[in-house]
Amino acid sequence: MIELFQQAANNASTKQTKSVSRRDFLKLTGMTTSGFVLGSMLPVSLPAWAHGNASHAGDNTLNLFVTIETNGRVNIICHRSEMGQGIRTSIPQIVADELCVAWKDVHVVQGLANEAYGSQNTDGSRSIRNFYAKMREMGATARTILEQAAAEQWAVPITDVYADDSFVINRNTKQKISFAALAEPASKIKPPAPDALTYKSKKDFKYIGKPIQILDLPDMVTGNTIFGQDVKLEGMLYASIERNPVVGSKVESFDKAAAMKTGGVVDVYKMPEQPTPVVFNPANGVAVIATNTWAASQGRKALNIKWGDSPHKDHDSAEYLAQLNQRIVGKGKTIRQGGDAYAAMQQSQQTVAATYTVPYLVHAPMEPPAATAVFKDGKCEVWACTQTPQSTQQNVAGALGIAKENVTVNVTLLGGAFGRKSKPDFSIEAALLAKYTGKPVKVVWSREDDIRQGYYHAISSQHFEAGLTADNTVNAWIQRTAFPSISSTFDGTTDEPSDGELSLGFGDVPFHVENLSCETHKAPAHIRIGWVRSVCNIQHAFSQGSFVDELAHAAKVPTHKMWHQLLGNDRLVNPKDQGFEYGNYGETLERFPIDTKRLKDVLDDVVAKSGADQPTDDGEAWGISAHRSFVSYVAVATKVRVKDNKVTVLEMHSSIDAGTVVNPDRVRSQQEGSMIFGLSLAMMGEITVKEGAVEQSNYNDYQVLRMSQSPLITTYIVESDAIPGGVGEPGTPPVAPSLTNAIFHACGKRIRDLPVNKHFTV
Repeated sequence: MIELFQQAANNASTKQTKSVSRRDFLKLTGMTTSGFVLGSMLPVSLPAWAHGNASHAGDNTLNLFVTIETNGRVNIICHRSEMGQGIRTSIPQIVADELCVAWKDVHVVQGLANEAYGSQNTDGSRSIRNFYAKMREMGATARTILEQAAAEQWAVPITDVYADDSFVINRNTKQKISFAALAEPASKIKPPAPDALTYKSKKDFKYIGKPIQILDLPDMVTGNTIFGQDVKLEGMLYASIERNPVVGSKVESFDKAAAMKTGGVVDVYKMPEQPTPVVFNPANGVAVIATNTWAASQGRKALNIKWGDSPHKDHDSAEYLAQLNQRIVGKGKTIRQGGDAYAAMQQSQQTVAATYTVPYLVHAPMEPPAATAVFKDGKCEVWACTQTPQSTQQNVAGALGIAKENVTVNVTLLGGAFGRKSKPDFSIEAALLAKYTGKPVKVVWSREDDIRQGYYHAISSQHFEAGLTADNTVNAWIQRTAFPSISSTFDGTTDEPSDGELSLGFGDVPFHVENLSCETHKAPAHIRIGWVRSVCNIQHAFSQGSFVDELAHAAKVPTHKMWHQLLGNDRLVNPKDQGFEYGNYGETLERFPIDTKRLKDVLDDVVAKSGADQPTDDGEAWGISAHRSFVSYVAVATKVRVKDNKVTVLEMHSSIDAGTVVNPDRVRSQQEGSMIFGLSLAMMGEITVKEGAVEQSNYNDYQVLRMSQSPLITTYIVESDAIPGGVGEPGTPPVAPSLTNAIFHACGKRIRDLPVNKHFTV
């Protein structure tokens, strides 16, 4: 058997081989196997903001295993969470291509939580872009070892053999030996140095770049899968928790006796009071524990909890947004500057100004959070629909007061996530209750719990001003942003955005304007702020893409032409040249530059293929926008009809340049999902807060796109040999401005305050 163990380290220059014990292998994978383990170090570095906690930065080791069994099965261990994006298919595609294994022999195993994997945080659209090269290295290493084993058996040079379809073939005699037969002898061969490996050329790829069906799809559509809500253990109890409606409020009293009268309720437990800042701590509350979910939820209704005071009790989202809008029109703290935008503005022939707002938003995945835990003999095992098994392990251990090595985290499939399930509070709840009861406990969040007690995308205000010369050239650009920072979740004193958040579509504005000023304003947080799919790009792309359209209208030029003018000549943009500490999604600008040509190319591509530059019927119009995020480039064209004050979205087209694409089927699926997600947010997404509490509760008042509202969706992938970029999130940001721009061109009404259903029927 061959077992290839790869461990990522921060130091990119480090390369070494290390032995890994069978015991460690089993801990990492949960598999039962035997054999010899080989290892090599590989470099991976992830940004602190991606973890939501700067203390995590710098420790980013990664282990990915491949085992070839004597029966010919090839096990590829995926350390990332599957939530429909297809990562359990895409990673094996890369390895299998260089390994030259038949696809039918590939078997994917979900890895358990373990720090040896490095970051298992499945968000930030980085799984492929961070590990594409190393997965090829892993496959090529395994192939080379197999070829060497075969060459030794035939007593020929390794150059006389080659691997193909799970066999090694003798070039001269055409004899072949299966990978299964070579597994044992190959396990005794020392792995080659990375610089001695050979790789396939793009034209020879068998799996990379091919639309292979997601491996989990048959089981998903037939229900033969385990999501977080599906976990069942013998003797399991169920818990439903009434949590504080206002952040920071504590339980003063509750009626345990009334809840205990409900049939099936076995206990009522006041959850431990949690300190602030909130971080990933569970909310304060009372758990009703029962023999079934119905009994737990009914008993919860009888608790009659009286809540204590909170410093956030008077928070009103409408009043708060009005305050931000008033503040944003004044000069703020400059984070990037070129020339003198204020002086240039005074010399402009025409000025344009606008303020844009985005409300609080919530993830609202189809599957609300769920976690099951068992605590016994000082050890805890958790089953959860989590994006972050390591963070779950670490935080559960901290809450229980045990070593993280005594916490096992099993990752189920995720029924949607969008960033919500990268917060482990729901797993901590299950672990605390399992320890309290001494029995397995599943904590089930209702839809109402998820919408009222989540982590929210920040409410925000953006203000833009620009000056036009006599020939309609933009000679001055001022932009400001204000929103409560995600950092406030980890530090309650934070009242201004971090550089990492400002790197998401604001401080990295790619326009070639001589006089530029990017500014921020303070905005304290009053509810739990977290990352939602595409994070701050949501508000920054909406405002920027809308303002470009407004400038085009003022200059009486097509929006497409205004984009080209602002982007200028083909060039690479470095925001650091104008004083901004740009994060670039944790990547270097050398590897992933901001390339204005690639942004123009996707814009040109979507306009040409959609027909967005062609005439339309009365009451119909196209809107376009483009955005770079997660080191990929996306443009969206949206066609709408506005009639009798109702907006109907007719068509949506997107074009993406994500560099080298591993699985185009998954890229198209992600683009389609991003457009639906973006339409939901733009058309109907709004969380409002009154007296510190979220007012919405379910899909009736926090609506998501229905099938009847979904337009014809078409996606295009720009061919590229560039390094793979992100895919899961870049499709969302340009959606809102393309929609509102289309509405303006259809009926003349400019929407600057989302969502659209505040202005039209949708």
